[in-house]
Amino acid sequence: MLKSTVLILCTLLSSALTFAQEAELSFDHKVHKFDKVEEGEQLEHVFPFNNTGDAPLIITKYDVECVCTKAFFPKEPILPGESAEVRVTFDTEGKIGWQYRTIKLYSNSKKPVTEIELRVKVK
Repeated sequence: MLKSTVLILCTLLSSALTFAQEAELSFDHKVHKFDKVEEGEQLEHVFPFNNTGDAPLIITKYDVECVCTKAFFPKEPILPGESAEVRVTFDTEGKIGWQYRTIKLYSNSKKPVTEIELRVKVK
């Protein structure tokens, strides 16, 4: 009886620890401000990130308000402790003045939606 009780407790504890594992998408900087640029320039910035969680991180998609902004991210899982990057491009064609572009990244992270941002003044 004691052996079966200990076995059940160990199984439950092991299961609880497995379910508690989560990926965590961590950026050192979530905002990048470009120097002033001329209208029509193609801009690009790389946002490095880490998986600071204890489960593989999978970015599934991104969302932006304007087709002038695109994001490129790893399709394969990022293992705990590993680093990767999100490359963001912004086409300033037809844009004048301050431009703010927010990119929403969707993942299996503890926080399922993470925002990064580009800022630039277009002349």
